[in-house]
Amino acid sequence: MAADIFHPRPAAHRRPRSEVASHPASGFHLLGLGLLLSLGFLLAVAAQAVDGNDAVNAATNDDGKAVTFEEMVEVSEVLLDALVTDRQGNVVLGLGPEDFVIEDEGLSRTPTSVAFYSNRFQLRDGAEGIQHPAADEAIADRYFVLFFHDPRRFGDSRLIRQHLQAVRRSSQWVEEEMLPGDWVAVASFDFKLKVHQDFTQDRDALLAALRRASQGKEPNNQWLSRRPEAGADQPSLLTHLPAGDELRDQSTQMYDALTLLADATRDIIGRKNLMLFTVGFGEVRQRSGLVSEADPRYYPEMRQALNDNNVAIYPINLLPSSRNAQGHFLNQLAADSGGRYQETFVDFLAPIRRVADESNGYYLLSYQAQHAAGEQGYREVSVKMRNPELEVRARRGYRYGS
Repeated sequence: MAADIFHPRPAAHRRPRSEVASHPASGFHLLGLGLLLSLGFLLAVAAQAVDGNDAVNAATNDDGKAVTFEEMVEVSEVLLDALVTDRQGNVVLGLGPEDFVIEDEGLSRTPTSVAFYSNRFQLRDGAEGIQHPAADEAIADRYFVLFFHDPRRFGDSRLIRQHLQAVRRSSQWVEEEMLPGDWVAVASFDFKLKVHQDFTQDRDALLAALRRASQGKEPNNQWLSRRPEAGADQPSLLTHLPAGDELRDQSTQMYDALTLLADATRDIIGRKNLMLFTVGFGEVRQRSGLVSEADPRYYPEMRQALNDNNVAIYPINLLPSSRNAQGHFLNQLAADSGGRYQETFVDFLAPIRRVADESNGYYLLSYQAQHAAGEQGYREVSVKMRNPELEVRARRGYRYGS
């Protein structure tokens, strides 16, 4: 199928918030935000016909009387956000259900619907050019978390300098390139999770939060009594995070911090992009050289939380000029969550821009899946393109059940 592309830098006009179309899945409230299970209902499944009557299963008891067994299943609609780009990294437009192949636990599924969501109709104040969305295209806000793995605990002066440079370039992006429809939060981790700024579109508040993060300061919102109330139409991390000592005790490791953050986004509809500035936190082992691996005690739960809540991790290497022994693990983390590892670059502004550029548009795929009624679990999912010239990145699983 022929497809158009648009360059990553959007060209459009600013729309007032009241005019921005809402995400189509905003009415769903089951199991999260990008990999969403909804429209649950129970069906009796007819497995075979007995004596001309549709029955689920039939047998006879000791008296020769027919006994019918019914298996109850839950049919759910699964929503997957998928980024599709060409070989040059441009977002591809104009795709339909026939262009995607979905496998759910090895079973092939055909999308029942495909919709495209984009922010390419938003420009910063003063920019020129007006475009209008196509009939099958909707406007969507973007969500970013700027997350800094604070290196002060390692006592490495070079890492600290790189950390400060990453914060400065993040501040530059916020001040100069953040778009009107962008919601940004600032967080860090040293010995615990710190949220320096909840999701906001206020550049001054974000710049102040980035200064606090660069200094390793404690945020002033750790306790419930000090947390500002989020507006009804404002996305929030703090609303679903524990406070005070409870937050400290539940986020003693990076795995825990990312799991908590992912689950805290469950009410936010859409793709969340987490830029993780780090040298890595995997387990380094000696296997024909140093190889980093995920800790099997904590990684599966974190991966499920990221996928189920549609949080894509973009690890950004704090030491881009040298080989990182954590590269294998950071690549895995990015691939498992639908992000991309940013390993080699000259300036931190370059990977920040790449993440922002490729987040300008995504597809929402919908398909139906069946699960035994009353069961809970996690399902593996893969999305592929029929056209080998295109690249797709999407969630790799979702939770189901209450």
